[in-house]
Amino acid sequence: MPPAFAAPSADVDPRATIGEDTKVWHLAQVREDAVVGSQCIVGRGAYIGPGVQVGDRCKIQNYALVYEPAVLEDGVFVGPAVVFTNDYFPRAVTVDGDLKSADDWHAVGVTVRTGASIGARSVCVAPVTIGRWALVAAGSVVTKDVPDFALVAGVPARRVRWVGRSGEPLTQVDDTTWRCPRTGESYRESAGTLELLGA
Repeated sequence: MPPAFAAPSADVDPRATIGEDTKVWHLAQVREDAVVGSQCIVGRGAYIGPGVQVGDRCKIQNYALVYEPAVLEDGVFVGPAVVFTNDYFPRAVTVDGDLKSADDWHAVGVTVRTGASIGARSVCVAPVTIGRWALVAAGSVVTKDVPDFALVAGVPARRVRWVGRSGEPLTQVDDTTWRCPRTGESYRESAGTLELLGA
């Protein structure tokens, strides 16, 4: 594979690790100790915080803000202007009125599992986990964990459909079985969760 590429205007800390064939575009910032896997795209103006972990073949679109200690597994899509928060009780100052420093708070992160997609301008309020192949609709505010294969939307985000690995909404076959119209893959629903059959 070709080596990683960073645009001249990108700010990639020398302590960050960037995988092969990954492209970091104009004005993006990748902070110290961040790890970005191979064959990824980090879009214009995106921010990857210190120690953030990004798997292989991820797309982090323009102006997305991925604050530490977020973890993105392989194949994750983060849409334009998405925000992953990291402070459950944010304040600029302490109760004494002093400016807070890194020692005054404990960062909490967002975890995004394999193949999941986060739509444009969504906000994921840490700590939350977005399940495998889940889909967060554009403009949503995620305040609770999202199950595998769930399509969530709204403020706050709620499950409105099931989706398959292709991203398309599934078609219900019977009380517990769902099918992907594109791939033909079958899924089984049980107690509010969905699993791919034959996986």
